[in-house]
Amino acid sequence: MTKNDRTSITSTRQGSNLRTGAILAGIGLAASFFYVRAKTKQAERENPPQGKFVEVDGVRLHYVERGAGPTLVLLHGNGVYSKDFETSGLLQQTEQHYRVIAFDRPGFGYSDRPRSTIWTPDKQAALLHRALEQIGVESAIVVGHSWGTMVALAMGLQQPDFVRGLVLLSGYFYPSVRLDAVTLTQPAIPLVGDLLRYTVSPLLTRALWPAMTKRVFSPKPVDKRFDAFPVWMALRPKQLRAEAAETAMMIPSAASLSSRYGELKVPAVILAGTKDKIVDAGHNSERLSERLAMSRLELVPDVGHMPHYAHPEKVLAAIEAIAAQVGQPLHARTLDAEALARASESGV
Repeated sequence: MTKNDRTSITSTRQGSNLRTGAILAGIGLAASFFYVRAKTKQAERENPPQGKFVEVDGVRLHYVERGAGPTLVLLHGNGVYSKDFETSGLLQQTEQHYRVIAFDRPGFGYSDRPRSTIWTPDKQAALLHRALEQIGVESAIVVGHSWGTMVALAMGLQQPDFVRGLVLLSGYFYPSVRLDAVTLTQPAIPLVGDLLRYTVSPLLTRALWPAMTKRVFSPKPVDKRFDAFPVWMALRPKQLRAEAAETAMMIPSAASLSSRYGELKVPAVILAGTKDKIVDAGHNSERLSERLAMSRLELVPDVGHMPHYAHPEKVLAAIEAIAAQVGQPLHARTLDAEALARASESGV
């Protein structure tokens, strides 16, 4: 057998191995696709929308509304949706004294996230403010957790007459070097990301879920209440795209907002765990408290990224502190009210 013959045989075998590998990979991707689709449908069947829908500028938003009283808006972080406030118990505790509105932010839960828009904190804040106006809210205290704190701050900057005060939990406020900004953004990439999030990304994320949640709650153990959070709702392809996009936007969003913090005209309570492994409290919460004139900082010892699970009473106290500081909500006068006021002043 000549050298050319051996080379030809080797090339044939390599080509055959590549074809076999491609076929097996295709079968694996197809199996993953059908499995992910089945789990997505199961998750949505077992966790149907529990709230209402409002459409603003062609974007359909889902929100849960409970209780009565001054309006309190809850904005969740990345990786979850409004259900997080229910599993933690914060929704049930606040609805006893407030009209509580917990949104699924764009792309999360059952809210839309059109690709035609880059959903920065400013874009989300403007959309959610219009949604709140549409459902009859005149003013509100806004609570944000993690990524949601940037949306809350953006709303406070945009609408200081609407936002009566802010409660900021475990927020990311200043840009920093983050490994997740590189490693967890693939599902947001067009085409390649689409293939990944409908096939292998949900499976990989599910395998990493225990380690991820352990890090989020550390140094505390994962709270038992979080067991009720529907994992596969967070692993659906549409939500994975939103999660990846927000991870990619963390650093530029914080950089953009941080230049405007001095303009904030509403009071804020900033609450963070001293052992947060997701967002460093010193670099973010302490630094922000020094920048905001009307703010109070509370650092919770030996608590990680989830203070609304570890110490819900502290979150409630922060909300009550803002409510006490700003007093009763101011309602805009109607034309009839103005006429009555003028009549009373004139003695008529």
